[in-house]
Amino acid sequence: MRGFQSLQRQLLNLICRAVVKSVDASKKCQVVDLELIAGEPKSSIEHLEPYGFTSKAQAGSEALVLFPDGDRSHGVVVVVSDRRYRMKGLKDGEVALYDDQGQSVTLTRSGIVVDGKGKTILFKNAPKARFEMDVEVTGQIKDLCDSTGMTMSAMRLVYNGHRHKENGQGSNTDAPNQNMGA
Repeated sequence: MRGFQSLQRQLLNLICRAVVKSVDASKKCQVVDLELIAGEPKSSIEHLEPYGFTSKAQAGSEALVLFPDGDRSHGVVVVVSDRRYRMKGLKDGEVALYDDQGQSVTLTRSGIVVDGKGKTILFKNAPKARFEMDVEVTGQIKDLCDSTGMTMSAMRLVYNGHRHKENGQGSNTDAPNQNMGA
């Protein structure tokens, strides 16, 4: 009977739910301070993340902790979730990357949707961006935006009203006979 109780305790100690208290994301392997479901504190538990994906969970998130051999002295966090911010209403097969501010990238059935929630979306450290498709913009397009740049609508105004001296002398030319449309 004693062997059965020992086996039972070991099995019960293999997997545990926990609440995240804090996260240290400065190390090669993130470490998490937790409070196990029975109120037992555990600190510096390694969080094994999938290759190519990382996040820093907030306090109050939930975690699933594994304790190999039922040994509570060295656990590993395998999943951290936060139902407070989880996106709801995805259709079968859809995938999303999201955060607590509502920013998201969603692979929907009808296409990819990037929602910046009113914040700038920045593409950096690339020689160029290439779009092999038509591009539609509902806002302004501005070149050289960090220096002397001008929006396309401002360029149209300059072009449409452009006049200069005929051959550098004499009277002004007429405005272009064909306006650049909006």
